[in-house]
Amino acid sequence: MLSNNPFSILSETISPFAMQSFIIAMVLLIAIGTIIQMIHHKNLTYFFNNAKKAKLSATKKLGVGEKASVIAKTTVVDIGTTSELGFGKRRLAHVLGMYGTILFWVSSAILVFCYTGADKPSSQTWSMIWHAGAILTCLGGYWFWFFLRVDVSAEAHPWYRIIKADLFVLALLACSTFGLAWSFTQFNGQIGLSYLFLILFVASNLILFGGVYWSKFAHMFYKPGAAIQKNLAEADGSRDNLPPPADAPEQFGLGIKREEPKHY
Repeated sequence: MLSNNPFSILSETISPFAMQSFIIAMVLLIAIGTIIQMIHHKNLTYFFNNAKKAKLSATKKLGVGEKASVIAKTTVVDIGTTSELGFGKRRLAHVLGMYGTILFWVSSAILVFCYTGADKPSSQTWSMIWHAGAILTCLGGYWFWFFLRVDVSAEAHPWYRIIKADLFVLALLACSTFGLAWSFTQFNGQIGLSYLFLILFVASNLILFGGVYWSKFAHMFYKPGAAIQKNLAEADGSRDNLPPPADAPEQFGLGIKREEPKHY
């Protein structure tokens, strides 16, 4: 099953052009939803204004090489490994979900555009990457949902409590889960179930990419920009207009030793 391209088999009933058009439509939904959210919440305006303020209070002018170094380090360390979460289960779950999702999305596009159709070759490698990406997304996502959510651990909410902010992770998990179920039932010749899971797979994609405005999807674009701006502010001395750290030991009192930190 892992080396099977489910889109190639689907092309016997649905044209590759329709599948390609669907992927393009999802990309457009991402762009439209993100732009509308930026206009409504004025995120981009805030970043530009904050950058202008930081430039006025900078104590050091960074050269092109220094800026490139800061951006590269931020991309590799802060963004690529979600270092702001520290070392632990939460960070590992996010890394599994993040890279699983990237592999899942990229391989989906490559399989549909390059390896689906009567005159197209097959690729066991990309098929395996597609399945591996979906599995990693499920591992990281379900681990986060059932065991690591902050509001459940710290605020005693039940695991089944769902709010608007959960739309992204639940739709993402649904896409991966139904995608795997569709591939499995299709490979085993369970026609009825395979079409059922295909419909659910398509519906979950529509919810995921069509709900960008209401979900945390757009934060995937904001967080890298915020991390880069923060590190540039540290490097040029502006520190986002915050005072420098006090040159004194941290004093928390004995109360902090009553419980090991585990919530945040």
